[in-house]
Amino acid sequence: MTLASPSPLSRRFSALYLAVGLLGFLAASSAPTPLYHLYQEAWQFSAATLTLIFAVYALSLLAALLTVGSLSDYLGRRPLILAALLLESLAMALFIVADSVAWLLAARVLQGFATGMATSVLGAALLDTDRDQGPLVNSLAPLLGMACGALGTSLLVAYAAWPLRLAYWLLLGLFVLLALLLARLPESVTRQPGALAALRPTMSVPPQARRAVWRMLPVNVAVWALGGFSLSLLPSLVRAATGSTSSLTGGAVVATLTLSGALVIFSVRRWAPLRVLRLGTLLLGSGAVLMLLALQSGLLGGLFVATLVAGCGFGAGFLGALRSTLPLAQAHERAGLMAAYYVLSYLAFSLPALLAGLLVRQFGLMFTSEGYLIGLLALCLLACTGLFGQRSVTACST
Repeated sequence: MTLASPSPLSRRFSALYLAVGLLGFLAASSAPTPLYHLYQEAWQFSAATLTLIFAVYALSLLAALLTVGSLSDYLGRRPLILAALLLESLAMALFIVADSVAWLLAARVLQGFATGMATSVLGAALLDTDRDQGPLVNSLAPLLGMACGALGTSLLVAYAAWPLRLAYWLLLGLFVLLALLLARLPESVTRQPGALAALRPTMSVPPQARRAVWRMLPVNVAVWALGGFSLSLLPSLVRAATGSTSSLTGGAVVATLTLSGALVIFSVRRWAPLRVLRLGTLLLGSGAVLMLLALQSGLLGGLFVATLVAGCGFGAGFLGALRSTLPLAQAHERAGLMAAYYVLSYLAFSLPALLAGLLVRQFGLMFTSEGYLIGLLALCLLACTGLFGQRSVTACST
């Protein structure tokens, strides 16, 4: 049950606190990306190990979404926010003391679970606080946070001391501060029974949404597979293809992808879902083609332009996939459909990147990356066969 509305001043504090929290968790999620090549140089591990470090994060995040994702509806928002902050702080501490791959794996598993818990409860609390702007903040904050984390870490590596630890110390400070300020955050729901039952994942696609899910599936897989590739192997690929040795390059290319995605989400948020999904498919396919051409030329500027176009497709595809399917479910069907969407998306986020890491050892980073991009292009072409000529489906009203 939702509690009475807090005062306007309290609502402003709540909105700011929750938005900063979302940004912080997602910034921490991308902070390791620019550091992967430094870890590789220090500990001499393979691309397969690199993608494993990324994949365990994504799978742990998925586990959290499916189990504790709705727990705050029963226990309250603040207890779950506190639990997520404590787990994330512990993950930052593990990153700080890490001296081997085993420590990185442990930190990423813990971080993934904390991030899955945090995005669920912070997103729900934002909707409690501001139902008008909450959905927009929930859409933009993850991409803006990942951009801040990747680019901010790159800047610290280039211009500050302790390149493998300083970013984590700063993030740890942020999470400790958020934990101390949590007492000022008004609770927006009351406790109710059913918490144990909520831990059981329930996945289902209602009959009226199945056609839409099948039609959005190819581009949704391409969107999430591009995200997984970008947060694991793309910085290494840019260095290999262009010869760039700048510490800023890896973070900048990830920031280009996520910032362009956020800009497109903001720009087309009022478009019809099918129109957004079509735009995302075309831009994502075009970005894959441009990336292939940029890899052949070895031009750093070309790779940034290609990433910009692909990022626009990433944002539009993400928004279009959500808006073309979730409104088709009845109120009692939405949790099951959302769980199915999470499973499909996070498996696409982690497994293709993990497979690519395994193939790098046999075929090399360049050849594997070209095959990966051709696969993304094929998915976009497949999506076009189902999306163009289709008319919008009426959403459920309850």
